[in-house]
Amino acid sequence: MKSAGGNADGQDVPYWRLSHFYFFYFAALGAMLPYWSLYLKGLGFDATDIGWLTAVLTCTRIVAPNLWGWLADKTRKRIFVIRLGAALGFAFFCGIFFAQGFFWVAVVIFFYSFFWNAILAQFEVITLGYIVDKRSTYSHIRLWGSVGFIFAVALLGLFFDYLPIDFLPHVIALFMLLIWLSTLWVRERPVNIDHEQTRGLSAILKQPAVIAFFIVSFLLQLAHGPYYVFFSLHLESFGYSRLLIGQLWALGVMAEIVVFVYMHRIMRRFNLRHIILISLLLSAIRWLLIAFGSESLPLLLIAQCLHAFSFGTLHASAIEVVHRFFGGGHDGQGQAIYSSSSFGAGAAVGAVMSGYMWSGFGASLTYTLSSLVCILAFVVAFVWFRTHQFKESASGI
Repeated sequence: MKSAGGNADGQDVPYWRLSHFYFFYFAALGAMLPYWSLYLKGLGFDATDIGWLTAVLTCTRIVAPNLWGWLADKTRKRIFVIRLGAALGFAFFCGIFFAQGFFWVAVVIFFYSFFWNAILAQFEVITLGYIVDKRSTYSHIRLWGSVGFIFAVALLGLFFDYLPIDFLPHVIALFMLLIWLSTLWVRERPVNIDHEQTRGLSAILKQPAVIAFFIVSFLLQLAHGPYYVFFSLHLESFGYSRLLIGQLWALGVMAEIVVFVYMHRIMRRFNLRHIILISLLLSAIRWLLIAFGSESLPLLLIAQCLHAFSFGTLHASAIEVVHRFFGGGHDGQGQAIYSSSSFGAGAAVGAVMSGYMWSGFGASLTYTLSSLVCILAFVVAFVWFRTHQFKESASGI
């Protein structure tokens, strides 16, 4: 199926085939993030247990994306790596139906997420390969992931108001199967690389701006830890229904969709450095609103709209930054390092820390700490990001 935009070589972007993958991948995430902690609580786990189990889910992102990114770059069989990861991820997740003790659940999460967490970064490389001369198309393709997330969150919010949370693994398994099926529809676009002009990976990683970028990515996801692990439990403690909780999650992603629609215009008008700095400040404000304003639905609505910045603009900017620094031979490893440093190490540390903070100090102090972490990320970006390094590249956005 063709899209409106094409490549310089005349090959059309398979818009809908790429979008299907994002839809199902983030539908699975939409089933997981808001409701997984509720499911684990239903199994009898406490806040510390839930924090550790969520950390297992994210810890595999530290190693898996780098290992699979290296394999995909080395073999140049990226789509095969993606299909294999999707199939094995589905197969191992089905282990959740056999037992529900802490150790078994941890083992299942480890093995399924080792493969599932590896595929997104590599699929990003395939997507960017199709839109190399028109990268504004990325946001329009990626927004279907946000649509899939909203679809899952809204549907399951209504579903679990009437049926037990025990059905959650069945829904996630279905989405995992659909992820694998969606990869069968996508072909990899051959990319010609001039190895004489390709910089060594170590030379790229030694740049101060690159080091700072990965530190900021780590800190940002660390700050999201209490949100991803305990936001649903937090809202439930204030008496919000599961339907409303799902709608609040969906609102955040709807704000993210709006950003993805207009991100190409934002990037053309503003320097990436400024976008990142402003977004980090707004992220800090978001966590303070949740820390001290959760009793007020209007303040929660504002906080969820700020997801457009704490995730939307920052993720789209990060994908562009990785493409600029690592494009031309190291795309897969660049995306993998970004994924492992942020959604892997940052999210894992955030999950474990939030578990202990939540149990020991409560919600308000935990989310306040998230706000302070975003301020620290702002300082790092302000000092080490240089404006000239984040100007629009020759290939355009």
